[in-house]
Amino acid sequence: METTEAREARGAEAQRLPAPPPSPAEAPAAPRARPRLVFRTQLAHGSPTGKIEGFTNVRELYAKIAEAFGIAPTEILFCTLNSHKVDMQKLLGGQIGLEDFIFAHVRGETKEVEVTKTEDALGLTITDNGAGYAFIKRIKEGSIINRIEAVCVGDSIEAINDHSIVGCRHYEVAKMLRELPKSQPFTLRLVQPKRAFDMISQRSRSSKYPMEAKVSSGRETLRLRSGGAATVEEVPSEFEEEASRRVDDLLESYMGIRDPELASTMVETSKKTVSVQEFARHLDSVLGEFAFPDEFVVEVWAAIGEAREACG
Repeated sequence: METTEAREARGAEAQRLPAPPPSPAEAPAAPRARPRLVFRTQLAHGSPTGKIEGFTNVRELYAKIAEAFGIAPTEILFCTLNSHKVDMQKLLGGQIGLEDFIFAHVRGETKEVEVTKTEDALGLTITDNGAGYAFIKRIKEGSIINRIEAVCVGDSIEAINDHSIVGCRHYEVAKMLRELPKSQPFTLRLVQPKRAFDMISQRSRSSKYPMEAKVSSGRETLRLRSGGAATVEEVPSEFEEEASRRVDDLLESYMGIRDPELASTMVETSKKTVSVQEFARHLDSVLGEFAFPDEFVVEVWAAIGEAREACG
C-alpha cells in the first residue's frame, strides 16, 4: 500500500512536470499575415515607374516617393491618382485604392502676379496637400482671378505680399485672402507644377505609361489619416460618397476650400450622433481648430440627412 508520504511526493513531482503540448485541434490559430501594400508611382512630368510601400500618412507617402526618385519631399506639390494631368477630380485625398497608380506633381516655375481685389470674393477655391502646401483647386468663371491668365488650377500659393504661407492649412490661406482689403493691390507668389514638353502626346504614344483610367476594380482602399496609422477599409458606401460630396460643397461655399478627407471625417462623426447638438459637440472635440460657425454645422447636419434619404 502506498504511504501518505509517497502520494504527496508523487503529487509534487507531477506539479513540476511541464504540461503536455496542446493537440493540433487545440492549438491557437496563427494570426493572418497582413498583405504587403505596394503602390506604383511616377513623376507626372515623366519618369520611370517606382514602387513604394510602408507609409501611413501623406507626409510619409511623399517621403517614400521622394526617396524612389532621388528628390526632396518638399519638391512634391500634390499627387493625382491614375492620371498624370493636373486633374483636380483625381487629386489624392485621404484614400487610395489598393490598385491605384500615383502620379507626383513636382515644383516647376515660380511666378508672381499682382491682383487688385475689386470684389469681396476672388473666385478661388483652396485645398492643401496635407504636407505644407496650399494650392488652387478651382477658379470661378468670371471672377477676379479668372481674368488673370497667369493663374492656373494646380498652382501652389507660396506667398501673399512676400509673406510665406508654406506650412499653413487651406482654411488659413482662404481666411488671409478673404481679409485682404478691397481696392488695394497685392501680390501672389505661385509655383506651378512641372510639365513635360508635349506631355500628352508623349504619354499617348508610349506603352511605358499607364492608361488614364480607373485601374482599381477592388472594394478596398488605404485610408490615410492625419493622426494615427493608415487602415485598409471598404470603399465608401453610396450614402457616404453622396454625403461627403454635399459636405465638401458646403465647405467650398462657406470657407472657400475643398477637402474630401475633412468632409469624410465629418460624415463619419455624424454617424456617432443622433442630434445636431450632439453632432456639434463631437465636431468641436475632433475638429475644434476649424471653429465652424453654428449655422454651418446645422447646414452640414441637414445635408447629411438629405443624402441619407436620397440613398435610401
